[in-house]
Amino acid sequence: ISVRGIAGLGDVAEVRKSFNRHLHFTLVKDRNVATPRDYYFALAHTVRDHLVGRWIRTQQHYYERDPKRIYYLSLEFYMGRTLQNTMVNLGLQNACDEAIYQLGLDLEELEEIEEDAGLGNGGLGRLAACFLDSMATLGLAAYGYGIRYEFGIFNQKIVDGWQVEEADDWLRYGNPWEKARPEYMLPVHFYGRVEHTPEGVKWIDTQVVLAMPYDTPVPGYKNNTVNTMRLWSAKAPNDFNLQEFNMGDYIEAVLDRNLAENISRVLYPNDNFFEGKELRLKQEYFVVAATLQDIIRRFKSSKFGCRDPVRTCFETFPDKVAIQLNDTHPALSIPELMRILVDVEKVDWDKAWEITKRTCAYTNHTVLPEALERWPVSMFEKLLPRHLEIIYALNQMHLDHVADLYPGDIDRLRRMSVIEEGDCKRINMAHLCVIGSHAVNGVARIHSGIVKNSVFKDFYELTPEKFQNKTNGITPRRWLLLCNPGLADIIAEKIGEDFITDLSQLKKLLDFIDNETFIGNVAKVKQENKLKFAAYLEEQYKVKINPVSMFDVQVKRIHEYKRQLLNCLHAITLYNRIRCNPSKSFVPRTIMIGGKAAPGYHMAKMIIKLITSIGEVINNDPYVGDKLKVIFLENYRVSLAEKVIPAADLSQQISTAGTEASGTGNMKFMVNGALTIGTMDGANVEMAEEAGEENLFIFGMRVEDVEALDRKGYNAREYYESLPELRQAIDQISSGFFSPRDPGCFRDVVNMLMYHDRFKVFADYEAYIKCQGQVDQLFMDPRAWTRKVIRNIACSGKFSSDRTITEYAREIWGVEPSPTAIPPPNLPRN
Repeated sequence: ISVRGIAGLGDVAEVRKSFNRHLHFTLVKDRNVATPRDYYFALAHTVRDHLVGRWIRTQQHYYERDPKRIYYLSLEFYMGRTLQNTMVNLGLQNACDEAIYQLGLDLEELEEIEEDAGLGNGGLGRLAACFLDSMATLGLAAYGYGIRYEFGIFNQKIVDGWQVEEADDWLRYGNPWEKARPEYMLPVHFYGRVEHTPEGVKWIDTQVVLAMPYDTPVPGYKNNTVNTMRLWSAKAPNDFNLQEFNMGDYIEAVLDRNLAENISRVLYPNDNFFEGKELRLKQEYFVVAATLQDIIRRFKSSKFGCRDPVRTCFETFPDKVAIQLNDTHPALSIPELMRILVDVEKVDWDKAWEITKRTCAYTNHTVLPEALERWPVSMFEKLLPRHLEIIYALNQMHLDHVADLYPGDIDRLRRMSVIEEGDCKRINMAHLCVIGSHAVNGVARIHSGIVKNSVFKDFYELTPEKFQNKTNGITPRRWLLLCNPGLADIIAEKIGEDFITDLSQLKKLLDFIDNETFIGNVAKVKQENKLKFAAYLEEQYKVKINPVSMFDVQVKRIHEYKRQLLNCLHAITLYNRIRCNPSKSFVPRTIMIGGKAAPGYHMAKMIIKLITSIGEVINNDPYVGDKLKVIFLENYRVSLAEKVIPAADLSQQISTAGTEASGTGNMKFMVNGALTIGTMDGANVEMAEEAGEENLFIFGMRVEDVEALDRKGYNAREYYESLPELRQAIDQISSGFFSPRDPGCFRDVVNMLMYHDRFKVFADYEAYIKCQGQVDQLFMDPRAWTRKVIRNIACSGKFSSDRTITEYAREIWGVEPSPTAIPPPNLPRN
């Protein structure tokens, strides 16, 4: 109970009173019968009331102290639900629970009414959300800046085994957590032309779109800090298209406002894939242009900002401002900051470049070539003509420098240029980020190594001091306290509550690895979580599963490199072994696979169809019974992750070595008491290092083996010919055994696996099947399994985003986390 906050009688009475007041005003306005949604909004507004005083106080505190401010720029913030997280961080959960119970309502039922804020695709967007939580908890003066998409990541329906997308109209009933700030609306310019005059450069005849900010509070954990996430929404100016029209069609002109407002309409649903659409480039410039104006306004008006009347002393800008670029999506910050400094503020070019580099830092999230942003020069020329000029000038300066250091090395100049020559000239945004930043980081040690030695090898040779590693982390508030209160409670009982803000303290659990009571409690909490999730599955999707079976879970975006197909081949192999020997005793498993496929990614959609088809056959075979089930988890999202992760026994992290930059789901499973089966990829490497490799199920090729196989030439057929169980599985997929009504259904999948599989599924099949056998062996000894679970939990402390953000703060932003809480709104400020 302790970790949910102490419910004082006063608090409970206060929450009840506030709830009734909000409910009364909701109903007075509208109706006289309250719906569950009315109750949800009344509670949300009640909880929000506890935020506003702290929010105002925090911003006032920053204004007075004028600390260096951190600006985290991201096109995605995958926030999920806000109500429970706010209650946890304000220590209000028990008071609200009790008050709602006294009113004859069920808190969990109300929490289920809230829509997820699905403004992200997966890892990158969810990382941004965890970082905001940690930055607030560490007392940093930080701001998240992004786009308020009207439609977030699509809702996934499975129809006939296929993915069908549905628009995510998440704002339909309103969003109680945001506050529109029309007084800070800003203009953003597109198109137009550039004029070079004696007074300087002018970008003229542009089209203007307005950026309307919406602020969402981001509370730290019990420290009275409430930071801001500011998301921009596109608005057409009132004279939009009416200048040209005056005698023309007024109605047409007003309807055309939609063209401008489409900029913030919808999140692009691609994960690890670049789609060079003009609307996406507009989104990228829109968030950057609005945010930089905001940053500069705040810099100028801050207490210790320059007092000179013309405001041209930007020398101190990098001492007061840090801009972190979450991947290359906000890369236009670099030329835009240059444009403002040089064209608007009249700062000398070289000085402006120094300021820009000292301000910006870039995080790389992927090494897959198809994911790298390479924009056609022709598109820039039309949309952002001044930025194109600036990029050309920066590139020239950069190449001159390289040519000085490596005279005559023309190929190096070609490799390092920001502009790629070819049939279609392109701008390489990653190269722009590297030259325009003072720090470049990967997101796990192995990934940062690949960044230095392969992706940006030439740049690393030029400026090795720029390159760093910052291994990703997850917030223990959402991913332990909120989603797994049973586990959090038994941990707090043993080691106290300090682990919530210092996850390294979980190490103390190693003292209880042989404590029978604790072993029993950990196993009991896991079994309760499994029963609860089984009940949810039955209620929502009408599927019955065996709650004592091993819950074997792979949830993540569907992608060839993540190798959901390897998981499928294991499921088929288990099925064939059961059919072959029905009387033999098997370790019962429920294999759960979930995740969305990008709507245009044909192979990913085929993989979903294959999973559902395999499930159809296995789940309806009377010989199998409840020894094996294959379940596709529909519409995987943050709120579903919060349910499935605490219930998992086995976590599958099986990407080809060298392809998953870090992964963060792997960390969530680890801290929630699942064991990992995985390759030596991403953060799995560091998880194995922390817990001991013998406490994870590590299998398959290492990066070196993959490279060696590439040099030799990967031949899938060799594995197909020499591994009978693999051949049987492939032949079944191929022959239509899993798609009897459409025998040729999976020919594309089989053809890819046999003849052009970049991710070498067959090469790891044998090691994977063998390793899964070891998983079965251990699962049959519950005590030994649970001891391994405890060791994993105890060694997961490194993977808190608090540790990650502390490293960013000290090693990139040059600020110190502040451990002391600021005074609450009811106390005087000093």
